[in-house]
Amino acid sequence: MFRLLLCSLIARSFFNTQHPLFFSRLKNNIHCKWVQMGAGSVNPEYSKIAKFRMCNVSGYMTELLEIQAPNPTMHVLFIPGNPGIVTFYNDFVESLYEELGGKASITAIGHISHTSKDWEHGRLFSLEDQINHKIDYIAHELQNNSAPIILVGHSIGSHIASEMFKRASQVIYFIGLYPFLALNSKSSKQTVIRKLAESSIVCSLVSSIVALLGVVPSLSRFIVKTTLGNSWSAAAIDAACSHLLKYHTMQNMLFMAKTEFEKFSEAPDWDFLKAKPNQIAFLFGIDDHWGPLSLFEEISKQVPDVSLSIEKEGHDHAFSCTEAGSTWVAQHVAGLLKKHL
Repeated sequence: MFRLLLCSLIARSFFNTQHPLFFSRLKNNIHCKWVQMGAGSVNPEYSKIAKFRMCNVSGYMTELLEIQAPNPTMHVLFIPGNPGIVTFYNDFVESLYEELGGKASITAIGHISHTSKDWEHGRLFSLEDQINHKIDYIAHELQNNSAPIILVGHSIGSHIASEMFKRASQVIYFIGLYPFLALNSKSSKQTVIRKLAESSIVCSLVSSIVALLGVVPSLSRFIVKTTLGNSWSAAAIDAACSHLLKYHTMQNMLFMAKTEFEKFSEAPDWDFLKAKPNQIAFLFGIDDHWGPLSLFEEISKQVPDVSLSIEKEGHDHAFSCTEAGSTWVAQHVAGLLKKHL
């Protein structure tokens, strides 16, 4: 029973970790776009199933989820949060392809060693390692790509994507979804996770417990569904069971989180955001401790020309874990791209 409760607490914390949660009311003088979108209609002609494949990126086995358009006008490269498990975003990738009318190829790239198999034999990878890995993917896999690249990042993936934007000339636009770009001193969850991640002994203990629960597939699926996924999509439950309950994945999630907190002792790179205000957009969520309204307000002050929106439909930071959240966010991203490109 203790193991079950501990696993539930850690897993729930981590999924809500990528998913920021505290927001104060906006001041009246801050320009804010409250986004409400209907279900819309999508031509079934543009409906495709995302394909999963492995790819070697600079010597590291990498999981990709992709849909190739026949004649793409753009290539959307999606960077996940932490955990960087691409199959959590299956519904989102498919919905985005449909919303863009089959005109964009879409690739979601996973983080090193956030994989179903321990390809890297227990090695741990930092936030900077993951950034360099994604830049290498563009350099080696998309170098001959004639279509311009759009970066879309979720949570810490927003920070990774912004760093990629600085270094990749093929990128023309960047969208951050529920962005984790700075520490939130008011978040008790961040404080707990930070202390946990700083202890290698505790990280090993938590990872061992999680891995033990993943040994029996039927039990792990029951645990995920009852403690985390009552409203989750089938794709999200499958992703949790196949990837999350693994020792190497949990170890890398915690180590990456540790380096995220270390990095965010620094302020965001405001100069970079000010240099490209018309090529950047952010979507914030209500009650998101990873991307609180205080960050929304700060960006509004520092870079007033950046496109900022707040989602108030109730699709929290873990939007990709539900079909409704995936569809809504895909509609929002497609709307931005149609408007600005």
